Amino acid sequence: METSKIQKIGQIGIPVKNVERAIEFYKEVLGLPLLFSTENMAFFHCNGLRLLLSIPENNQYANSSSVFYFQVQDIKRSVEELTGKGVSFIDQPHVVAKIGNTETWMTFFKDTEENTHALMSELQS
Repeated sequence: METSKIQKIGQIGIPVKNVERAIEFYKEVLGLPLLFSTENMAFFHCNGLRLLLSIPENNQYANSSSVFYFQVQDIKRSVEELTGKGVSFIDQPHVVAKIGNTETWMTFFKDTEENTHALMSELQS
């Protein structure tokens, strides 16, 4: 077995400015289970993947994160529920690709820390 071969993504770091505010958003609004937190960071479980929210140690890393695509079963219903919890969406759910009988739908939103993320759903037509 090749020990240097990458096996999977084990954790994704998301830069935040305020840990308590970010914990509330990711736990209460997005519904992700909080594993544990400290003064400067919080760890969440997302179906086998760990998300690390942290205040960057160096200003060079204080930029918004990459876009994370959270998969949901019913994108329109998820948008309604999250909008009801105060989430501001940048656009409406829309088809971005159709491959065979599968349509990929997406919509984008901002978290409390100005990171852009998306909801995605793959529907059979």
